Amino acid sequence: MSGTPDRGVAGVVGRIAEHARRTPDAVALLDAHGALTYAELAQRIATTASGLRAVGMSAGDTVLFAVRPGRDALVLGLAVMTVGAAVVVADPGAGAELDAARGRLVAERLAAPRWLAAESWLCALSARKAGRTLLRRLGLNLPALSDPTLRLIHTGPRLPGVPANALSAATLARTAPALTPAPAPAPAGDPDRPALVVFTSGTTARPRAVVHSQATLLAGADLLGESLGLPAAPGPVVVHSEQLMIAFAFLAAGATWSAAPLPVRPKRFLRDLRRRRATHTFGTPAALARLLAAGQLPDTLGTVLLGAAPVPPPILRRLRTALPSARIAVIYGATEMLPIAVTEAEEKLDHAPHGDLAGHPLPGVTARLNEEGELLLRGAHLATGYLGDGPIGELNTGDRARIDADGRIVLLGRTKDMLIRGSFNLYPGLYEPAIAALPGIAEAVIVGVPDLVTADEAVVLAVRPDGAVPEPELLRSLSRELPRTIDHAALPDRIHCLAAIPRRGRTEKPDREQLRALVTKEAS
Repeated sequence: MSGTPDRGVAGVVGRIAEHARRTPDAVALLDAHGALTYAELAQRIATTASGLRAVGMSAGDTVLFAVRPGRDALVLGLAVMTVGAAVVVADPGAGAELDAARGRLVAERLAAPRWLAAESWLCALSARKAGRTLLRRLGLNLPALSDPTLRLIHTGPRLPGVPANALSAATLARTAPALTPAPAPAPAGDPDRPALVVFTSGTTARPRAVVHSQATLLAGADLLGESLGLPAAPGPVVVHSEQLMIAFAFLAAGATWSAAPLPVRPKRFLRDLRRRRATHTFGTPAALARLLAAGQLPDTLGTVLLGAAPVPPPILRRLRTALPSARIAVIYGATEMLPIAVTEAEEKLDHAPHGDLAGHPLPGVTARLNEEGELLLRGAHLATGYLGDGPIGELNTGDRARIDADGRIVLLGRTKDMLIRGSFNLYPGLYEPAIAALPGIAEAVIVGVPDLVTADEAVVLAVRPDGAVPEPELLRSLSRELPRTIDHAALPDRIHCLAAIPRRGRTEKPDREQLRALVTKEAS
């Protein structure tokens, strides 16, 4: 890695500036518009930050941010952090989550929002009744677009419907002549100041706003880069992904981020992997499964990274078949703390019958279990706090786990997913990996359905077949193999074969509530 940055120029911004001085012509970003070198990227961030200061943005401000990951989001987001303001990720697809979260923005750690950064097409559609109807049909909702108290900065062209007083991000980012050295970013002040606020996916009772500083973002980026061996890999390193947090790790290491546009379309994703000769890629298990179904992964890929949701063993086996010489690894992390552990595919597959292996805690990560078996974590990259709820001293992950004799974390399921059958506490995550490892199974999810007769919970196993075994034969095989595979007390009352497991959110984790409703309906 490049070493510890000068605390006067904080975080990932400071690291990019270091690369711009040392290797100015190295490519930092690839997208549909072409390439940006580190010198050009550093210059755009610095000039945009200067422009933001000129129009009144200052340290401590809050910016609601509705710009999809890519060139514009990278430059504008890092420029906002350079000023010392906080980027609050305002996902238009979050709907009610965003509405609820905005009510908590006036808190001890952040000022009330004064700014909104949004893509011009969102603004244009929101300005018309028909456009607002279309946005609602698409599941997009950003009430802040109509808030007259917010100063708007738009990315993309100025379209009809964009307010006349809106600022253009492109104008703010206008660079000096090409021969002028990239300006160094002005000091961003305290690197522990809130820099990025991200909402959790809502797997807990209510979504929470996680606050990261420049210091925690850089610490996480460095730790992920070190766990992947960056930048020691020979030759150019190019990661193709739509994830900004993954981009931060590669940019901090001096590699190239190949920005995948949203929405992710598998055939376009595969095409860009080939054209840009990507060496690394990252995706959710569901996204990687769609890629495998859409075509052949290019042999330039030396590393495939998965994360953000449980990884069924069949996905790992399919990736290994498609890329026999590549490194395939699973990243375990949380919005509050990314990464926590990294596991190789072979190790994870070998362990599948015995639980979901997350791996050794990465250097600097301290892991312990509380009395209920919940995994608790500390580390330099742990978020500074939850918006309105104060600091986080130790992360309660919500994951039940055990730490084996080798010091590895083995995940046993979410604490909130526990089912009660008589006096037996059943944690689905303890058994789902072992079931998914059985022949003919692509994915397995266990849910509880209330039993009105016994007032207990009926245990329902939903499986997605891999197509290799006819369904009647698969059900007979499960009846035979499950008693040998899982505890007798965890055996399902019913088994449903489904063509698809319902999913939710951008991470596409199994939607247990929807699945519960689906299997209840099928049983009635």
